[in-house]
Amino acid sequence: MTVTYTARVAKARFGGFSKLLLLWRGSIYKLLWRELLCFLGLFMALSAAYRFVLTEEQKRYFEKLVLYCDRYASLIPVSFVLGFYVTLVVHRWWNQYLSMPLTDALMCVVVGTVHGHDERGRLYRRTLMRYAGLSGVLILRSVSTAVFKRFPTIDHVVEAGFMTREERKKFENLNSSYNKYWVPCVWFCNLAAQARREGRIRDNGAFKLLLEELNVFRSKCGMLFHYDWISVPLVYTQVVTIAVYSYFLACLIGRQFLDPAQGYKDHDLDLCVPIFTLLQFFFYAGWLKVAEQLINPFGEDDDDFETNFLIDRCFQVSMLAVDEMYDDLAMLEKDLYWDAAEARAPYTAATAFLMQQPSFQGSTFDITLAKEDMQFQRQDGLEAPLSEAHGDFLQRLLPVGTGMGTGGLLGRRVPLLRRKNSQVSEESMAASCACAGAPDGAVPECGCEGPLVDLGQPEPESEPLTGPESPAPVPAPRAPAEPLTVVPLSGTRGPAPPWLPSPIGEEEESLA
Repeated sequence: MTVTYTARVAKARFGGFSKLLLLWRGSIYKLLWRELLCFLGLFMALSAAYRFVLTEEQKRYFEKLVLYCDRYASLIPVSFVLGFYVTLVVHRWWNQYLSMPLTDALMCVVVGTVHGHDERGRLYRRTLMRYAGLSGVLILRSVSTAVFKRFPTIDHVVEAGFMTREERKKFENLNSSYNKYWVPCVWFCNLAAQARREGRIRDNGAFKLLLEELNVFRSKCGMLFHYDWISVPLVYTQVVTIAVYSYFLACLIGRQFLDPAQGYKDHDLDLCVPIFTLLQFFFYAGWLKVAEQLINPFGEDDDDFETNFLIDRCFQVSMLAVDEMYDDLAMLEKDLYWDAAEARAPYTAATAFLMQQPSFQGSTFDITLAKEDMQFQRQDGLEAPLSEAHGDFLQRLLPVGTGMGTGGLLGRRVPLLRRKNSQVSEESMAASCACAGAPDGAVPECGCEGPLVDLGQPEPESEPLTGPESPAPVPAPRAPAEPLTVVPLSGTRGPAPPWLPSPIGEEEESLA
């Protein structure tokens, strides 16, 4: 029953929607022509009474009534209330279609998890899908008038082949006053568990996947039941309907053409047919008709869901998939592009121009920058090379004035660096010390009292701190004992190599 016009609007062109205006089935004309004729007839009757029936005194009173209705009719918020209502109804309409219990995903899981080429394996698969289809039929006949007319009783469901007579007895013997569309889903679970015990379902993972897909199918059946049970609040529907009807009831009087000789404002033209009032009625009343048609898509309107078609399609496709198509594979062959480095399907003459179009790489690939805009800028106005900037940052982490040879910060960094397998040269370590380059006999500014320890040697133990808050000493890992090598302090102060690691976090932990 759905009116499909997708192919008519596949390409945008001049007046593309104009062809749709001539369609009758599912059109607004078919929905609204009775209300439009009724409104026009009442309007013309009032106009004729004003012109030919009323006396002069009655005409003056009627004219005051017309001016009053025309002035205050705009206070009714028709577009505001109607717009929100139609938006809600359309959203609800589409969600109901998404809740249709289709069996496509379930049949794929059944055909992949329930195995067996024998008659019993085939019986398992077909019965499982028949139970799923039966659950869909039971819920659809509960919400759709078209399906209920097709299956008015359970006997019709049995005669149609969705349920056996033995299953009907079990179904009717269940003592429950509620809708029993869920019963076939329970039968499905019991049968799947029996198939698992017999080894038809080979592992628990496949069994879990099958039940999860069944739960998705059952939840959609439940959503249809709830959509049918919980309607749009009646108050909302009543407010919208009263707003539209009262507005056009006021327009029947307020939009009348008055005698131009009386000199009323905006009444200097006398016409018989209110063209723009009819257009306004067409739009607002048509909008209300759209909501009226979509609020229950399980009826028999032109644009309602084709539920009987969906039942037939799902039942046939599911049985075909789990029976005739089970384990039916074509012979494996190499595809046409087996040895091709870049596989690309051919184009016809009508679509050959698409081959010339470049592939989309991203919205920023077409941006161009000037050469000077692509140069990296130094941070904080630094003019030194990038490697020196890294060295200065490391030097700021090494405090000046501490005993660096007797357990100072740099001395404690040496075992940390050794643990990280850093290959630090003697020259780079000498250049990292703040007292490098000091003349012989001069007191170093950094407070260094002796030569640095070579990185290849173990660190001498430092005396633990004493005091009430001194932490427990943390033993440092030691390398194999080797002769102690003294590194002379020579050279000038320079930046540390940029590749020198900075275990700040580990140093703080050791100092704590």
